[in-house]
Formats: sequence, structure tokens, C-alpha cells
Amino acid sequence: MQFRGPGPAEPRRALPHGRTRTRSRGAAGAALLPSMLMFGVILASSGLLLMIERGILAQVGPPPLQPPAGLSRRDGRDSAAELELEVLRDTRNRTIRALCGQRSMPRSVWELPPLQRRTVLQHLLVSDRYRFLYCYVPKVACSNWKRILKVLEGFLESVDVRGKMDHKSDLVFLGDMRPEEISYRLKHYYKFLFVRNPMERLLSAYRNKFGEIKEYQQKYGVEIIRRYRKNGGSSAGDDVSFSEFLQYLLDEDVERMNEHWMPIYNLCQPCAVTYDFIGSYERLQDDANHVLGHIQAPSSVRFPQRQAWYKPVTAEKLHYYLCSTPRRLIKEILPKYILDFSLFAYPLPNITSQFCRQ
Repeated sequence: MQFRGPGPAEPRRALPHGRTRTRSRGAAGAALLPSMLMFGVILASSGLLLMIERGILAQVGPPPLQPPAGLSRRDGRDSAAELELEVLRDTRNRTIRALCGQRSMPRSVWELPPLQRRTVLQHLLVSDRYRFLYCYVPKVACSNWKRILKVLEGFLESVDVRGKMDHKSDLVFLGDMRPEEISYRLKHYYKFLFVRNPMERLLSAYRNKFGEIKEYQQKYGVEIIRRYRKNGGSSAGDDVSFSEFLQYLLDEDVERMNEHWMPIYNLCQPCAVTYDFIGSYERLQDDANHVLGHIQAPSSVRFPQRQAWYKPVTAEKLHYYLCSTPRRLIKEILPKYILDFSLFAYPLPNITSQFCRQ
């Protein structure tokens, strides 16, 4: 493609805890949640967008490397990187608690509207043997985590087995279980997910799906070009520009997006599901090792190394695509992903003229 621009348990047993009761807010309040939440997010983010336009964010330095209250140095040997990680995790936890503590936010999956509940339950993968739930996020190393799950459950001999990943077989999805089974696992199992810089994730999805996957070119690419390009009727969908892709996302209903570009918040619902650990793509190997240690995976099971053929989205490549995209599009797309930026402590993109001239 030529881019046009830049712990064992008995599975499936009826459990004594029963269905979690929903709160007494009423279906009407739940139905209003998405629109009310988006309205609040847009209001809250308007100041951030203004800062982007005026270049103020480019002048903001990183927070001081001081351990938050309650966090202490271990024998005085913590490196600056370890302290920074503590600050990051504390920031994420505080932000999630602050947002999810609002009265309008869901406290369990049973308070979510049906479509939102179905989405998150179909993205929570279950290991009854090791008693954990993993919310998979496409374009955040989810294929490798699925390989690990299959190895842990005995369906694969090794994470290094070559071949195309089957994203459905030999995997157990929480959404396929009965309500009482769902509630039990949500309450008692270790729950984790992995996150990634939202714009980097979008660029990765764009380059992969429209640059390499014919199915996506035909299903989405042709339609995108038909909508946003004059005289584009003859395109095979393999030359979608990044700007056209972002324009398509602007016009899409977040709750009905393809999972590869749906916001992480909508996929995993961190207010309705209390995650025990949120790892990041930027610290993938270390955070994956932390999870494997916590679930007491066999020492022979390790997180796969990056394949030699894999071409990651570098900071320079992201810089190029963002600075080659109309600034209006970047500013307009941010409200749809603002929860991913704010909850998971990712900086908003710097698209000032001064930065883009570098």
C-alpha cells in the first residue's frame, strides 16, 4: 500500500453469589450516561484544546520526581525511572478514582447500558485455572497476551509457535457466561489491562489495517474514500490517507466503532470494572513480567519478544503523521479519546507550529 499521507478453579459452575443487583437509578438514567458523559468530557477538555492551539502545553515540563504521599523509597535505592513509574501509577489511580467516584458513573457492569455492557464483557478474557480476567485492547499487544492465555490453558505448547493467531478459538470470554458466573469472577479474580498512547494506537491501527489487511481495505477503506474524497470511486481502499481516517472517526458513533480504534475506556470500562493492574505498552516487558509473577505463571511462560519483522510506530513517525495532518482534525478528534489521555496519564499531542517545524 502507498499511504497518501502521513490459581485453579472449577470453570462454569453455578456460584452461590447470585446476580449482582443493579443500583436503583433506573434505565433512563443509564441510557443518558453516554451523552451526558461526553458533554462533560468536552467541557472539561475545552481548556486543554485551547492550550494546544496556543502552544502552552509545549512549555509544560514533567512533574517533579517526588514520590506521592504513601509511597516511599525502598532503602533509598530507587532510580529516577522507578520513582517516575510510581508517580505515573499514582496519577492514574487517583484520576480513575476521582472520575469513577462521580455519582453519574457506573459502579458495576450491570449498571451499563446493554451495548456498553456487551462490549466490555466480550473483551474480558477468562482464565479459571489462574483466576484472572484480562481486558484485551487491540493494538496493545493483545495477540501476545492471547498466546500466553492459550499456553497457560494448555492449548498451545509455546508462545513462540508460529502461525496466524486465531482470536476466538480456545479462549473463554466473560460475556459467554451466566450472570452469576460473571459476578463471581469480577469480584474474586485478578483483573488487568494494558494501555497505549491514544494517537500512537490510532496510527498503528491505521498503518496495519489499511496498509496490510485487504479485508479492512475493502470493508472500511472503500467506504472512507467514497465519503471523503472527490472522484474516489475507483479506489480499492488501499490508499486511505491518515486525515481521511481521522475524519471517518469523527463521524463514527464511539460505541459502534471497530474495536481496533474504539477508545480503551469504552472497551474496558475502568469505572464499571475495578482493575487490579493497568500496564502500559511503553513498559510492556516489565509490566507483563509483573502480571505473570502475580498470577504465578510457570517460569517457562514468558512474554514473547518483538518479532524482527515488526515495524513499531516510533516517536518520529508519530510526529510526522500528526504534523502532516490538518490541525483542525487533531483538535476535533481529541474529545473522543480524551478519557484515554486523562485516565491513563498520556500527554496530549503537541502540534504547535514551532514543534512541527523541528
